[in-house]
Amino acid sequence: MAPPRDVVKIAVQKRDAIPQLIQLDQAKPLAAVLKEVCDAWSLAHSERYALQFADGSRRYITENDLEAEQLLGRLQSGSHEGRREALQHLALLASDMTFAQEVISRDGLKRLGTIIEEGDDLGEVLALALQAFLELMEHGVVSWETLTIPFVRKVVCYVNMNLMDASVQPLALRLLESVTLSSPVLGQLVKNEVTLDRLLVHLQVMNQQLQTKAMALLTALLQGASPADRKQMLDKLWQRNLRPFIYKNIIHSAVPMGDEMAHHLYVLQSLTLGLLEPRMRTPLDPYSQDQRDQLQALRQAAFEPEGESPSAGLSADRRRSLCAREFRKLGFSNSNPAQDLERVPPGLLALDNMLYFSRHAPNAYSRFVLENSSREDKHECPFARSSIQLTVLLCELLHVGEPCSETAQDFSPMFFGQDQSFHELFCVSIQLLNKTWKEMRATQEDFDKVMQVVREQLARTLALKPSSLELFRTKVNALNYGEVLRLRQTERLHQEGTLAPPILELREKLKPELLGLIRQQRLLRLCEGTLFRKISSRRRQDKLWFCCLSPNHKVLQYGDVEDGASPPAPESLSEQLPVADIRALLTGRDCPHVRDKGSIKQNKDLYELAFSVCYDHGEEEAYLNFIAPSKREFHLWTDGLSTLLGSPMSSEQTRLDLEQLLTMETKLRLLELENVPIPEQPPPIPPPPTNFNFCYDCSIAEP
Repeated sequence: MAPPRDVVKIAVQKRDAIPQLIQLDQAKPLAAVLKEVCDAWSLAHSERYALQFADGSRRYITENDLEAEQLLGRLQSGSHEGRREALQHLALLASDMTFAQEVISRDGLKRLGTIIEEGDDLGEVLALALQAFLELMEHGVVSWETLTIPFVRKVVCYVNMNLMDASVQPLALRLLESVTLSSPVLGQLVKNEVTLDRLLVHLQVMNQQLQTKAMALLTALLQGASPADRKQMLDKLWQRNLRPFIYKNIIHSAVPMGDEMAHHLYVLQSLTLGLLEPRMRTPLDPYSQDQRDQLQALRQAAFEPEGESPSAGLSADRRRSLCAREFRKLGFSNSNPAQDLERVPPGLLALDNMLYFSRHAPNAYSRFVLENSSREDKHECPFARSSIQLTVLLCELLHVGEPCSETAQDFSPMFFGQDQSFHELFCVSIQLLNKTWKEMRATQEDFDKVMQVVREQLARTLALKPSSLELFRTKVNALNYGEVLRLRQTERLHQEGTLAPPILELREKLKPELLGLIRQQRLLRLCEGTLFRKISSRRRQDKLWFCCLSPNHKVLQYGDVEDGASPPAPESLSEQLPVADIRALLTGRDCPHVRDKGSIKQNKDLYELAFSVCYDHGEEEAYLNFIAPSKREFHLWTDGLSTLLGSPMSSEQTRLDLEQLLTMETKLRLLELENVPIPEQPPPIPPPPTNFNFCYDCSIAEP
């Protein structure tokens, strides 16, 4: 018969006693269980004992814990060693919720607060008291707002002291961080008493724990400050060279960075980028003279770089017309450029980015604008429209204006590498957009497609967390449009399971059969034949000739054809070349009929379409020269001739055809396995039997 569900078997041990294996009835009162255990060891006063887990948590299982009272009583003893041991034990057990409630109910926080406020011992005793106090407060039973101002000021004094035990100040900083995040009133007190200069001193100490807690308090103070105060505090920190210190001594420290420090750097980055939110949320005011002047400065930087105005001497109407035309060349959609910047986001932040780019990279800015101004209308990349959309994109990728996550650690090291990181990132990104626009040969209708590719380029590169802006520039420029397409294809194949090891093995087994199909198709194409044009010495393509492969694949048949005539029958062709006489296949500049045809640039098309067959003509070497009518015909004929010569087919068309056939064949074979997960590794082969002494006698008739 199975035991009741409330009864479990547990082992109970006691120092200097033989452990017991008891059946614990969870329905019994805990006092009754403790009495049974104590009776087994002949212990009196069972109410003075408690059950405690023996694992790492060391939590108590008790309904009436006198251990807390005993520890708190020992805190009042005059013995320094007794107080130290009691605090040590209290700090160890304070993480247990039940024990913490017992301590708090017996005014344990008040007794610990007295020890901290008196500060008789600034060494281990104070550190243990702070640790126990923090552990008890972390349970949330008592609010941080209940702490008194004298107590907080005393903890502030420990932070501001120059000569202090290394174990005390991290705990004091941790306590002040919790106070700042939980109580606005006490947080303001901490802000007034703990100066930024003092926190910078703690940050510059080569003690990782102290640095982490100082950074935690710093970010807590920044989060609790008003936007104006936060900007003032951050400006002061950057003036004190906090950014380069973080970059060199924390991010690139020889000691690995902890998760807590990574989170605080993420918060610091988010708060700094958050200073851009007011500009991002503010539309351009068309009646603001200062903002109109900024727009004019943007136009003049592109079209009047030397300060000479082409509109000088023109009438007011002609001058306005010229300015409007130049703003359209800059890529503004409306005749009044202020209307483009009324959208929020990005608001004035887009104008800030454009001005920063024009002032800090004037050559790149002028090149961008003038290069696109000289293109055809449908192929020009609009600078202003691109800048506005790119600013929105960067704000989304960097989470500008979003509240800080409580757990995220996703900071960018390059953010701490230089000042004005957002604007510098824009300068790199706008040049990347122009590069991608040209790679995609985009028109105005393709603007959204280009932005999607740029988003992917920036997101992928930011995810790599480059350590500097230059490294970001190098990586993002290497991620061109072709590479993005390749990555998309690879990810799609991964999602479809096409790159799983069993699927790759299946594809390898299918390749020989499918390559055979491609070879057959190439030979059939050669049997159909193709019309080629002859190239004269003046490179005039004025004559046609026809070539095909005989049905038995042994002879190439060819001959001249009149212009406009249909392809002739193979038997009417006068010339024949036995396949057995062919020695080699030549392509490109190796062909004799294009080898000496002038410059490479002028004859690029000829080189890409030219191929020759080298064959034996008596004792001499002769050539049959071809100029393919298209790139596809070039691939088909060179593949077919390679097949006749027993060489592998190496054209791009073969690769595309093989990939298409492999994809189709693989999908057809996997139709029955739809929604069935394919394992990465094959199932294990079972071990062989212990012996092979078995057989089946076929001569014995079954009953």
